[in-house]
Parts: sequence; C-alpha cells; structure tokens
Amino acid sequence: MDEFDVVVVGAGAAGLNAALVLTRARRRVAVIDAGDPRNAPAAHMHGFLSRDGMAPARLLEVGRAEVTGYGGEIVADRVERIDVGFAVHLAGGRTLRARRVLVATGLRDELPDVPGLRERWARDVLHCPYCHGYEVRDRPIGVLGTVHLGLLLPQWSPDVVFFPHRTELSADEREQLIARGVHIADGEVAGLSVDGDALRGVELADGRVVPREVLFVGPRFVPRDDLLAGLGCETGDDGRVRTDPTGRTSVPGVWAAGNVVDPRAQVVTAAGMGSAAAIALNADLVGEDVQHAVATHRQLTPTIGAAAEV
Repeated sequence: MDEFDVVVVGAGAAGLNAALVLTRARRRVAVIDAGDPRNAPAAHMHGFLSRDGMAPARLLEVGRAEVTGYGGEIVADRVERIDVGFAVHLAGGRTLRARRVLVATGLRDELPDVPGLRERWARDVLHCPYCHGYEVRDRPIGVLGTVHLGLLLPQWSPDVVFFPHRTELSADEREQLIARGVHIADGEVAGLSVDGDALRGVELADGRVVPREVLFVGPRFVPRDDLLAGLGCETGDDGRVRTDPTGRTSVPGVWAAGNVVDPRAQVVTAAGMGSAAAIALNADLVGEDVQHAVATHRQLTPTIGAAAEV
C-alpha cells in the first residue's frame, strides 16, 4: 500500500494549489485527478491576477507540472471511497494510505430543464457576469429566471431582457427590473434559437422568438461531496459540509476546499482556499510529528544517560 502524508482528491485550482504548498513543505503528496473539471467547457477564465484570459486547461497543465516538479504524484483515477484511517480506494484498484485527506472535488451545475442549454453551456449560455460579462459587453443579453442576474447585468449591457420562465415575479422585483432598464418577456421558455453555431434568440412557448446573442442562467450548484458524507462530515443548515476558515471539517484529519464547500468560489478564490488548507494541514502534521519525536526522545534518553555514565 502506498503511503503519503496527504492525499488530495481533486485536481482543480484548490487541489493543485494545496498540493503545491504541501510539496514545497517537503510533504509526500498524491493528487487524484478524475479528469472532469467543472470549467472544462470554458475557453478562458478571468479575474485571476496574472492569469486573466488563460484557458482553464492550460492553468491545470501548468499546475500539474509545478506539483510534480516538487515531487508530488498526480494519479489519473477516481476515488471510490475513503475509509476512516485513511485508506483511499481508487477505481483502478490501487489503494493509498494517507495521514491526512483534502477533498477538493468541486461541484456540478444543474441547469434548468430547457432544451439546448447544456449544448451551449460556457459558450453563449453563461452563469457568471464577473467571469464572462466583459467579453459579452454591449451585446443583446437574456437572463433566464434569476432576478439578481437581471438586476446585475445592466452594468455590462444596455440591452437586457429578463425571461421569468417559471419564476413568479413579485411586484417589487418587477418594478426593480423595469427601473434598471430591463425588459421583461413573460411566458415559459421553450428552447433556444441557434443558427450557424451561435445563439440567435430565445423561443417562448407561444411561438415568439426574442432575439438574443447571450443568455445568462443561474444553475443549481450541487456539491460533489459524497466522499465527505461517507466520512461522516457534519453539514450546516444549507446542507453543505461545514468547515472552519482553513477548510478543516468536523472529522479529524479531513479538510475540504474549493467549490465542494463554497459554490461562490471562483478559480482564484479556490486556489487561495487550497493554500490556506495546505498550511493548516501541514501545521496539524507538524503537531503530530512533534508528539512522536518527544515520545521517541523520552524512550531513548534514559539509555543515552546510562551509557554516558558508564
């Protein structure tokens, strides 16, 4: 069985940055990479100082090289389960033994049940104005059912249409949208109008097509936290795994970082969470190392003293 100080599950920004910090601290680290990052469909990422506009795949490629350059191991596999202790069982049959575990498995975006959304996802169907708003500035923008996006997006374009779809707008919400210059297209959305591999409009159930070039959607964020649940980590009232500011969970030796515990974390935020978790993890390991060293020292000291007297 392979022995590691830390096994990191998930090779996104949080997991790789944690591994980078830990390997530079000369810890033996394995990163399990299932190969399905959440932002894989995106061509570029933004809002990351010095990395603005970089392709997400390129960031991960550079990150993996940095981790392995310091002696970390990247394992292309998927974790099936983690036993208390911690034995990390991989789908390919390998089992890793770790002193500590960091789970950075992210989340999945659950989109509304509207035909065509998934196919256009991260292309001209988007969810984060801070990630993509500047790139679609001043274009005809639609917003599907999420009021706060409807109120936010006029910062990037004067031409915003809100589609309530199956959302019942209150009188206050309707007034706020109109006051922000947002047009409201009532009625259920039936699908998207696409021509030449580009979004051209939003189709309503009554047959109308509202011309739009971009559609913002608020997905439901579903954490990939099965491993944390299997370890017995406590959750909060929101159903998400609870952590302290360093990512420490309620289970001793288990940390979590990135979108698996914070759906709002962007790439740069997740990387920072990974760094904070790594420093806390190393401090925890140092505490254990010190206890072991003191115990060993106490066992050897009488023998050393007796030999000196002779």
